[in-house]
Amino acid sequence: MEVGKTNSKLKTFFFGICFFFFGVSSYAQCAMCRAALAGEGNKVKAEAVNDGIVYLMVIPYLLVAGIGYYVYRMRKKNKQ
Repeated sequence: MEVGKTNSKLKTFFFGICFFFFGVSSYAQCAMCRAALAGEGNKVKAEAVNDGIVYLMVIPYLLVAGIGYYVYRMRKKNKQ
């Protein structure tokens, strides 16, 4: 067996192990959120969590869009 193939298989195995453990931790978090918001009495709490998720999701997109626009404007100005 070649050294390159062995190295490639080792990397694939290591990636698979890391991917498995990452998946396990993400499922645990979803179960915790679901358990915390389960039931009819937690509608306000569930809406607050959903609003928080949207808020946390929008901020990075706005930052990237602002930086992209700034770079675009700077390049356009330098070309003139």
